[in-house]
Amino acid sequence: MFRQPVSTRSESAMFDAVLVANRGEIAVRVITTLDRLGIPSIAVYSEADRDARHVELADDAVCIGPAPAAESYLDVAALLDAATRTGADAIHPGYGFLAENAEFARAVADAGITFVGPQPEIITAMGSKINSRRIMAEAGISTVPGLLDPVDSVDAALAAASDVGYPVAVKASGAGGGKGFRVAHTPVELPAAFEGARGEGERFFGDGTVYLERYLADPRHVEVQILGDAHGNVVHLYDRDCTIQRRHQKLVEEAPAPGLGEDFRRQVCAQAVEAARAVGYVGAGTVEGLVAASANSGSEFYFLEMNTRIQVEHGITELITGVDIVEQQLRAAAGEQLSVRQHDVRIEGHAIEVRINAENAAKGFLPAGGTITRYEEPTGPGIRVDSGVREGTRILPFYDSLLAKVLAHGATREEATARLIEALDDFVLEGPKATLLPFHRALLGTEAWASGSSAREITSDPVAFMEAVAANEAARGTPA
Repeated sequence: MFRQPVSTRSESAMFDAVLVANRGEIAVRVITTLDRLGIPSIAVYSEADRDARHVELADDAVCIGPAPAAESYLDVAALLDAATRTGADAIHPGYGFLAENAEFARAVADAGITFVGPQPEIITAMGSKINSRRIMAEAGISTVPGLLDPVDSVDAALAAASDVGYPVAVKASGAGGGKGFRVAHTPVELPAAFEGARGEGERFFGDGTVYLERYLADPRHVEVQILGDAHGNVVHLYDRDCTIQRRHQKLVEEAPAPGLGEDFRRQVCAQAVEAARAVGYVGAGTVEGLVAASANSGSEFYFLEMNTRIQVEHGITELITGVDIVEQQLRAAAGEQLSVRQHDVRIEGHAIEVRINAENAAKGFLPAGGTITRYEEPTGPGIRVDSGVREGTRILPFYDSLLAKVLAHGATREEATARLIEALDDFVLEGPKATLLPFHRALLGTEAWASGSSAREITSDPVAFMEAVAANEAARGTPA
């Protein structure tokens, strides 16, 4: 049975008003929960987003600058001014933009406003992959084999790599979103990998610090949703599989992760809870890791990083547990206890999410622009669509290409897959030069997906995959 998140709000409102420091579907998602809880919402928008859906849905809205994100959604002074002028006593950052920026969280607190997220110190500690690995190793949490200290030169990297073992991953400590990540399979490849990771770290995150870890062959990317409050309560909401990615960014997620086994799932979730306790985590976060074969022919979960914010894919966890994660974020930020305990949380069924980006998979996921001329979201049993767009929305080059997320819940993985395929068939989205709708329809119909394997080969060569899909459809006389 499809489970909608159920409110467990106390009699007194948590906040007088909450400013949502974001845009698009996550802003709409947060505003939806605020509305259900009876908490006034305040949207912010750039000049280009004046007619955006999140602006219309909020109780109040403030323009914070021109279209470029650096002059609007990343403008801390403008955001704090908007909160002060509208009487907001809390700011929800969503994901992306300033969600994991410790200085922003500190500035919010200094302004006498509540930041809906963990303490700045935790954001700082977990924002550095080196620091977070060191903290977790000291807490007894398994980490990917590699260094707990940075390497500052190609020569140092070459010396360390012989101990780590090839292939090695070179990672920028402060990076994320697939940037600052390079793989070297041999010593010959390592100098270029080192310089590439360091350069992206400096360019995108202002931090060129890099370290080495073993590059695991074909692991599963598994993460655990955790919640914590200031009263010492920490619970997990089970796991998600996010293995299918492009450019190290997620495309398809499902919950629970297929093929873990109940005993191993309990071990993985217990490690995530211990990781959260190790840093005194308050709010919603995610412990990300890799599941790979171990020496004893079993599986091992290796800590990868902790995301100190709500995740794009949080909705599938809500579908299988019935817990509104945004509400729990607000509760924790308000100093209240979580309204759920571990014994309250159970898995019901299976949920899958696909991200509908304005991208052309047949051209290597090249971004595509345009204006949405027709837009009709699918409905039906177990179907949920999280979106920040509508008919008339212009796809702007200033922001992420995500248009909507389509989620399906079913009693089994097979039922959820069938419902999701039907929903994608029913989704009317016209106007953009390309979207990922055809790609996801094709991927969900493959044997690789049905078998629960990683389907990594599909995203590693999307052009060939989509060419094969087009050829098959042409042979059947139907358009791809």
